[in-house]
Amino acid sequence: MYKHKAHPWHGISLGENVPQEVTAFIEIVPTDTVKYEVDKPSGYLSIDRPQQYSNIVPALYGFLPRTYCADQVAELTNLTLSRTDIQGDNDPLDICILTEKDVTHGDIIVKARPIGGLRLLDSQQADDKIIGVLKNDLVYGNYDDISQLPEKIIDRLVHYFTTYKDLLPNKHPRMELIGIYGKEGAYDVIRRAMEDYTQQIRHRIQ
Repeated sequence: MYKHKAHPWHGISLGENVPQEVTAFIEIVPTDTVKYEVDKPSGYLSIDRPQQYSNIVPALYGFLPRTYCADQVAELTNLTLSRTDIQGDNDPLDICILTEKDVTHGDIIVKARPIGGLRLLDSQQADDKIIGVLKNDLVYGNYDDISQLPEKIIDRLVHYFTTYKDLLPNKHPRMELIGIYGKEGAYDVIRRAMEDYTQQIRHRIQ
């Protein structure tokens, strides 16, 4: 029996069928008007910032436990842009999960199937967003690849993630979309993020 609550980043397993199926920790949901984020030392949810504008996250949003975005993840963005200077954002790998259900709060774990992802650049750092569907979801559960999603769903995801960090009066977008990749691309990013975690994080907490 556990004496303490598992840390959501280090203490939760990604699952037995990674990368085809993953366990994700959800921090925020579409009804949240505050952006919550896990406090890395304690594992508790903390308030990152109030949402200043009308943008709301279009799906469940969180991260994949025991992943880390560093050299292996950044290599893909460098290859895409024919550069060598891009680094990872030194955070767990983000995931956005589509579901027709109204989930009322975060601080939960869910099973999802990755179907693709957005390759984003955040102030010269690789900041990929994996797109997944809730396992066995009635509406989204049959989608197998991001290319099958309605175009407007993808547009909504892209709009949110390319604007949610912008602050007036700064007129220069902070987030830049580099590309959209499908299921196999998402699998590659997840494997790389797991390797980055193994190489750079796991030994620190043992």
